[in-house]
Amino acid sequence: MSLVYNLHFPLPFFSIYLLLLQVFLFISTDNKMDTQLHMFLFPFMERGHMIPMVDMAKLLAARGVKVTVITTPLNSIAISNSIHTSKSPSASNIHQLNLKFPSAEVGLPEGFEKGDSIVSPAMFPKFISTSNLLQTPFEEAVMEHRPHGIIADIFFTWVNDVATKFGIPKLNFHGTCFFSFCAMELLRIHKPYNQVSTDTEPFVIPHLPGEITYTKSKIPVFMRDDVKNDITEFFKRAQESDSTSYGVVVNSFYELEAEYADCYRNVLGRKAWHIGPLSLCNQETEEKTQRGKESAIDEHECLKWLDSKKPNSVVYACFGSMTKFSTDQLKEIANGLEASGKDFIWVVPKVDGEDEEEDQNWLPEGFEQRMEGKGLIIRGWAPQVLILDHPVMGGFVTHCGWNSTLEGIAAGVPMVTWPVAGEQFSNEKLVTEVLKIGVGVGVQNWVRSLGDLIKREAVEKAIRRVMEGEEAEEMRNRAKELGEMAKRAVAENGSSYSDLDALIKELKSLAF
Repeated sequence: MSLVYNLHFPLPFFSIYLLLLQVFLFISTDNKMDTQLHMFLFPFMERGHMIPMVDMAKLLAARGVKVTVITTPLNSIAISNSIHTSKSPSASNIHQLNLKFPSAEVGLPEGFEKGDSIVSPAMFPKFISTSNLLQTPFEEAVMEHRPHGIIADIFFTWVNDVATKFGIPKLNFHGTCFFSFCAMELLRIHKPYNQVSTDTEPFVIPHLPGEITYTKSKIPVFMRDDVKNDITEFFKRAQESDSTSYGVVVNSFYELEAEYADCYRNVLGRKAWHIGPLSLCNQETEEKTQRGKESAIDEHECLKWLDSKKPNSVVYACFGSMTKFSTDQLKEIANGLEASGKDFIWVVPKVDGEDEEEDQNWLPEGFEQRMEGKGLIIRGWAPQVLILDHPVMGGFVTHCGWNSTLEGIAAGVPMVTWPVAGEQFSNEKLVTEVLKIGVGVGVQNWVRSLGDLIKREAVEKAIRRVMEGEEAEEMRNRAKELGEMAKRAVAENGSSYSDLDALIKELKSLAF
């Protein structure tokens, strides 16, 4: 005899049962996406590399990501100050992990932990050798903390091996734009400079949109001379590391260089996410003032000086922390600024240990007295974003480092371009030929740190071109339009905002 049980749920109870089942299934499938993602961020030990990655840490933390910034003890001070000036509660999502920097093991002075401190080309190979010694402690940190992903500076080429060992996606950050990376990579692959007879004969960069021309004299020495040594091999590995990384995070926005973002993804065939301008995550005056390093000028004194000027009337001149112009070049800049007749702020890096008399010997006689009230010289670190954002800014004389270039774009300020080394000549091409928001001062030769000597007449002429007349007005209008685009890109549902969301979602799908 068989027993048959007929189970009948009352209709309201059955409806509740189905609802609970749906809720359970929803939680079980979406729980992965609600788990907190943990990312290691590993910036190279130089301010121009650390600053944007700290901004990146703030952005990720604001989206609920746990971030651990890997650095060394001395560098951690500036990073900590920058993070803690943020009033956002998400700053509690950012942590630091310090690795001992073994300077003495390769013959560098104890406490030598910053690329900005390199005073001679001979020190660079030792600094790179020391940074390579961080691989073992970094690997131990990964083993202990088990992050879900790593974003590392392109100069840490060995991070790819560590990430592969632990099965963690690793993304490159090379601190430049799509345009310049495509230009440098296509130059490296195709070597068109070998087909010209002189250093000044122009050639077109193959497969780069826009028929962009270049000359051999503007290509980094380690590329054009085809010499094999530790330094050239290091830069070669750095350039090639994108192909072995999961992808690349770029401090730019799509509307700025759409053709070149597409070129990077489609011609070079690599994954990339644009999440910039990163500097725009700093909204408060204190954040802008303490970004990167404590300012050498009181923010209130700086703002008071700026507030006393007319809109679009001031020139801001700054050449980054790595440029070390000669005394002759500094005098030419001073005379050019004076001859332009414009109000100006001029930032001059102060060398540690330099006394007051040494600090004055590069200035033309009587310069500061003549420029009193008209020119402001900042010796040391300047609150650049704070200055550029002020409505009196009419022009920016820049070395075309990408951080500075993008900060100028985000502020809507036209530029006088003065590239020195690195990929700065290609950044200049973007500003002057593609975006048409600046004019070149006339630099023709790639010369590490010291730069190519430019005379006062060229300085004066370039400043006047971005500050006076119809051409200047057209550049200013284009620059301001790009500045508005930049702000929309990082706002909710903007191109950079959405790309960062897409990156986090993809990394979560890999991690959980």
